[in-house]
Amino acid sequence: MKIFLDDLREQPEGWILIKDPDEAINLMKLGLVKEISLDHDLGCEKTGYDVILWIERNVFLENFIPPLIYIHTANPVGYKKIMNALIAIKKEIERKRKR
Repeated sequence: MKIFLDDLREQPEGWILIKDPDEAINLMKLGLVKEISLDHDLGCEKTGYDVILWIERNVFLENFIPPLIYIHTANPVGYKKIMNALIAIKKEIERKRKR
């Protein structure tokens, strides 16, 4: 499953639109998500950054294997926050592979 997390944009062809960060996280917990594209601002309390933090925490603590992650936000500060978490995730995965 390919999830497009956004509250305003239409999903690209082949993607499923999800507006709720908790729904995206629940689908990842079930192992159903192969790719996820994140918007930062979602018009609710939680953001795409909350989703990437969940992924990061679970990669570090639970050996979670994340889906492919893309960022499509127009928020430059949000983009940088998500990108920094994504970099940390990639470094941790690489570190675990070298063990």
